[in-house]
Amino acid sequence: MRLYLLALNPTDSVTQGFLPAAARLGLDVTVLTDHAEPHRRAYAGMDFAPRVVECEVRDFREVIGVVSRHREREAATAQAAARSAGFALFSNSDHLQTQTALAAEYFGLPAKDWKATLRAKNKGELRRHLAAAGADAVRSAELAPGQDPSALRESDLPFPVVVKPREGVASEDVSLVADAAELERRCREIQHRRPGAALVVEEFLDGRLCTLETLGDGRRRHVLGGFRTRLSPPPHFIEEMLEFVPAHPPAVVAQVLAQLDAIGIGLGACHTEFVVQPDGRARIIEVNYRAIGDQCDLMLAEALGIPLFEHILSVHLGRELPADLGERCAGTPLRARNEAVCADRAGTLTAAPGPYDEERDGVRLAYRPLRPLGERHEHYRTNRDYLGVIWAVGPEQAAVDAAVARFVAANRWEITP
Repeated sequence: MRLYLLALNPTDSVTQGFLPAAARLGLDVTVLTDHAEPHRRAYAGMDFAPRVVECEVRDFREVIGVVSRHREREAATAQAAARSAGFALFSNSDHLQTQTALAAEYFGLPAKDWKATLRAKNKGELRRHLAAAGADAVRSAELAPGQDPSALRESDLPFPVVVKPREGVASEDVSLVADAAELERRCREIQHRRPGAALVVEEFLDGRLCTLETLGDGRRRHVLGGFRTRLSPPPHFIEEMLEFVPAHPPAVVAQVLAQLDAIGIGLGACHTEFVVQPDGRARIIEVNYRAIGDQCDLMLAEALGIPLFEHILSVHLGRELPADLGERCAGTPLRARNEAVCADRAGTLTAAPGPYDEERDGVRLAYRPLRPLGERHEHYRTNRDYLGVIWAVGPEQAAVDAAVARFVAANRWEITP
């Protein structure tokens, strides 16, 4: 069976997670991407290296055409005829969920609801839809590409507010602003960097930031646990640390799941960020209709003790998940922590540790660099400032936290201006 995997840039989730899982499932993989060469370099030397095909993956019509032509050629060879009987489409990219859903639906394959993928990706539509469904009403306004930010003066927004790109990711150009003058200034700065981007401005939802990780097979949606997240100080929203939580309080989970139902989230993996306010109200910040990233998915698989990546791929093959998957995940005895090492200035990375793995006192620790030595970067004040990610899994949270702290203390990261 062939899996068509849509991607933009190579990611650890695909290279270390989904491709090995596809190999274990016996799948032949074809990666469709508009940047083929970086993928060929990333997969060079892998025993299960996929075929990489150039495709304008942001356009679902091009995806349909490329897959159709590829299937036709493959079916024309007797040797491949048996394998050509079945195939699947999948993507773990934030930017490609709607395209993948539309193409999969066209071929009659297991697919996410493209309306739900669009609502999740478009933050303005997400707010409108949740409000219309009676699930949650967050005061917000939208600024069209090139629209003068002075138009927001009529929006009657409650300050402080958060401004962000409507289809943005990784906390890029997300900022907390205190008043109307700062809002206009910040919007103009973002428009200068992103001239074609629409912006969303919404009330600041204060509370403890958490995530909920779910996986559905089209019949039932399972909760895989979640995280408590530590953010950088305002006005920016960099995710600095995530602590694994096998089970959030049932009342909180029920509220989040009800909002996901309103959006239409069902088949596949979903990573939902929300805050719990002092009165116990859970309010969604954003919905990422794919698996969590930044090494958290790899850590999650180990903490849960399940073949997470195989499960995610399997639902796109039309297979049913174990009925007790959620209960098994909630009962895991393991705890975990994922912590990013962030650049605090612009410059060239001149010292940093390389990849590292350790088993010590029952704790499994891994460190993966995300920026090569000798490379110069600006100070972005987003997740793009990550120099590397450390994660650890073990039987007690205190031991896990201590292992991460010990690794940070034993190493150094230097940036030369």
